[in-house]
Amino acid sequence: MNQYLEINPEVRQALAANKPVVALESTIISHGMPYPKNLETAVQVSQTVRDNGAVPATIAIINGKLKAGLTKSEIELLAKEGPKVLKTSRRDMPYVVSKNLNGATTVAATMIIAQMAGIKIFATGGIGGVHRGAQETFDISADLQELAHTNVAVICAGAKAILDLNLTLEYLETQGVPVLGYQTEELPAFYTQKSGLKVDYRLDSPQEIANFLKSKWGLNLKGGVVVANPVPEIYQMDYGLITKTIEAALLEAAKLGVKGKDSTPFLLEKIANLTKGESLETNIKLVLNNAALAAKIAVAMYS
Repeated sequence: MNQYLEINPEVRQALAANKPVVALESTIISHGMPYPKNLETAVQVSQTVRDNGAVPATIAIINGKLKAGLTKSEIELLAKEGPKVLKTSRRDMPYVVSKNLNGATTVAATMIIAQMAGIKIFATGGIGGVHRGAQETFDISADLQELAHTNVAVICAGAKAILDLNLTLEYLETQGVPVLGYQTEELPAFYTQKSGLKVDYRLDSPQEIANFLKSKWGLNLKGGVVVANPVPEIYQMDYGLITKTIEAALLEAAKLGVKGKDSTPFLLEKIANLTKGESLETNIKLVLNNAALAAKIAVAMYS
């Protein structure tokens, strides 16, 4: 695996010394928001992980190499190149590697590389899931399959609100993936704390979550865990407003025939435009909130 994987020296040292490390994905840098906001956010997220006692490991593919821990210049490269960088999930990894390209890793691809490197905790904004209308389109994110068999815990603000959250929970249940609510019994819906849906279990401290993870993997039960961390109340959006906005964005995507891997970036950008940037600010706040919790869980895992 060494011919494909490069672990940043700081990350390698932390792992060798059994110190807490948090994986961070890179699709949010290249495809999640415009430059320079994406670069500022990436730097902030890494600093938030450090401030809470863990080492950040931003994950991507650079010149065909799987990277666990990017340098500042590599993060800048992804931020400046933006959507020109290939959005890379599990199926895309061999292509990006064989062609020596740059790839911004999705939740699924980040989990794969994190597991290769030995990183157990991963912070992101929201996971992918079952898309609305999947009964006809079969549009289901590869993130869910990855969660079924890759031993990485994903700290997120639930699944992205543009998805069918009920079907996403059903799919995760079928795959045996636990959905934990951090200090909540309700699944957060990315931009808001409420969805009307229940998580599997409520756990109220990073230590409880760390104990859960140790038990799951100690029992040799393969697969990931979703840790649903609601966006702080002061930053959440109005539920009625964001629901209408998402519906308008979905109609526009259907009209333009936007599908597959292009749909999420398109919808998030459309929602940001319709909310005059408010949804983007909420997105940034929830990612920072997830990074802080992920670091605390990682610290608890190794204490």
